[in-house]
Amino acid sequence: MNPLAVVEQDGQETRVRLERQLKHPVEEVWSMLTDNGKLKQWFSELRVEDLREGGTISFDMQDGTYEYFEILELKPYAVLEYTWAENRVRFELSPEPEGCRLVFVESVVSVNDHTPKDIAGWDVCLDVIEALLDGKTVSERKAVWEEKYAQYVERFAELGKG
Repeated sequence: MNPLAVVEQDGQETRVRLERQLKHPVEEVWSMLTDNGKLKQWFSELRVEDLREGGTISFDMQDGTYEYFEILELKPYAVLEYTWAENRVRFELSPEPEGCRLVFVESVVSVNDHTPKDIAGWDVCLDVIEALLDGKTVSERKAVWEEKYAQYVERFAELGKG
């Protein structure tokens, strides 16, 4: 299992960083983030509506409504950053000799009870991206999420004591 996210706080926000070393070229990983056919394999509620800075990504709330997130930064094959409610999520890709490095950062304005759920979800999503690229599946997504969620509850509780 991949290590938990690194969580850092400054006076204004909390940054949560996840990293994966993937054995696949940047172009393949980028398509997992931006091609709706591949995106739905690991995050079925997300859809790229307009892939450009200022464009949008929609989130199907599963109740007939959608949330729309603005793409804040787009550098093809390198950076995709968009709003995530009041937060921001950022994917950074960089080529490596054996494939590429994927760095995910969520900048959290206000940590609350939902934050560990959100971060556990992103952590599992990155596991699923890696598995899909490797030609595998993550069959027990919910069980993996529950285990990571419990660990993130502890991690964020410790952060609050600091």
